[in-house]
Amino acid sequence: MSGEPILRFEDVTKVYPLPAGDVVALDHVSLTVEPGEFIAVMGPSGSGKSTLLNMMGCLDVPTAGKIYLSGQEISQLNDDDLTRLRRDRIGFVFQQFNLIPLLSAVENVEFPIVLTTGREESRQRAIEVLRMMHLHDALFFHRPGELSGGEQQRVAIARALVNDPDLLLCDEPTGNLDSKTGTAIMDLLDRMNREEGKTVVMVTHDPNVAAYARRMIRIVDGRLA
Repeated sequence: MSGEPILRFEDVTKVYPLPAGDVVALDHVSLTVEPGEFIAVMGPSGSGKSTLLNMMGCLDVPTAGKIYLSGQEISQLNDDDLTRLRRDRIGFVFQQFNLIPLLSAVENVEFPIVLTTGREESRQRAIEVLRMMHLHDALFFHRPGELSGGEQQRVAIARALVNDPDLLLCDEPTGNLDSKTGTAIMDLLDRMNREEGKTVVMVTHDPNVAAYARRMIRIVDGRLA
């Protein structure tokens, strides 16, 4: 792997001030994520996994230290620039799916790009990505409540990928799925990484899920172990 890392943390600390005392969620974390990596982040509950992922996704800013996305320091960006960066460069997949209940599967997927391209182009791209996720065409116009958990997660991954992001961040992507469906979703992510070259960073507590990754980051008490 050569060139600029997709993501670089330089001595990043995150402190949450609370009435009972400050909580140090990340404690002087330095790391790089190279293009094409598949990384699992593991650690006990409350260790800082979700904070780390939020920082990677530019959803939160460090108390100290610097974060670079493709060489650009994110603290130099204003809110509009950060919003565009999250929309265009980062895809998010969550345990809870976070689909919009009143929209169909295809509408959920095209939602991130409707504002940047025409409706017709958005629909074509959404259908293309849903087919990549092996979701049956007959389900494209079903609402989330009419889909199984595995189908909803396929829609959620399609939505995360529709803008062809540089970085795919997954927070317990199989946490709400049975083991068979979870395996199918992980096979899908594995294929996206190996065949499409997608860079994937995934938080998980499940060693079987973590085994799909080719690099492990362990975090304990806000520090890389």
